[in-house]
Amino acid sequence: MPNIKSAKKRVKVIETKTMQNKMLKTALKTSMKKYEAALASGDKAAAAETYRAAVKKIDQAVAQGLLHKNNAARKKSNYTVKLNQLGA
Repeated sequence: MPNIKSAKKRVKVIETKTMQNKMLKTALKTSMKKYEAALASGDKAAAAETYRAAVKKIDQAVAQGLLHKNNAARKKSNYTVKLNQLGA
């Protein structure tokens, strides 16, 4: 345990930020899984709706520093290709 007041505060702040990041990552993974499930079901309308939600979550994760922008771009590109293949 830290003895210095500022070090104690840093421990508390890091715990808070860790929980926040964990919640955001979990929400991101959930939206991605929902999109994959909608693709697997073959429902174009549900897939389009969950696609928009997943892309939004991915963009938010980039803005918050949880994902690298190139990683996010690759995910969005793959999701777009899968959605377009579903329609064809």
